[in-house]
Amino acid sequence: MTTRSPALRRTLATVLTGAVLLAAGTGTAAAHVEVSAEGAVAGTGPVTLAFSAASEAAAGITAMRTQLPAGIDPAGVSLAAGPPGWALTPTPEGFEVGGPALPAGADAEYAVTVATLPAGVTELAFPTVQVYADGTENAWIEQEVPGGPEPELPAPVLAVAPGAAVPSAAAPASPTVAAEPPAPSASAPAPAAAADDGTGSGWLVAAAAVAALAAVAGGLWYRRWRAGR
Repeated sequence: MTTRSPALRRTLATVLTGAVLLAAGTGTAAAHVEVSAEGAVAGTGPVTLAFSAASEAAAGITAMRTQLPAGIDPAGVSLAAGPPGWALTPTPEGFEVGGPALPAGADAEYAVTVATLPAGVTELAFPTVQVYADGTENAWIEQEVPGGPEPELPAPVLAVAPGAAVPSAAAPASPTVAAEPPAPSASAPAPAAAADDGTGSGWLVAAAAVAALAAVAGGLWYRRWRAGR
């Protein structure tokens, strides 16, 4: 029979204690709320979001309160699936899904349908508060900060495929002004006036010709009349 030294026993105890603490820490970190949506594209809809909330309390889960990201109207969210007896209630900032308490240790699995996802985004955070039958709550509302430490209670985040670019407001087209015809020149007579002038000149020439013929005829008659006397 092999006898272990006190130093060896202390080393083994330390290793076992660390392993237990590590396992406990891993279990706590794994208990969180997740959200997913297959084929989610920004600016499109309707889209069904599936939520999964792990249980980490002795009591059962009774409700999940979620804050919607900007661009999603609470009135456009409806319950697609959930535990028996659970219903969706819109709130000023989002929605609450809840009902009869789930069995202790059971995870909450539910889904909601969103009418339209916001355009121009690649990630959407859904801060959520998990409520238990004994009154305790877990607030999964912390958002990750670039370069900062990993949140202890991270909010569920949905990855979204970029959609079509948001069109910019087009400048209104200036009204087309029809070109006005040039005003007639004062030195150039209008066609009608020119025609009138030509017609008047013709009558004057004709009248002058008639008067000249009458004068000639009168002169001849007068000479013959004198000669006959």
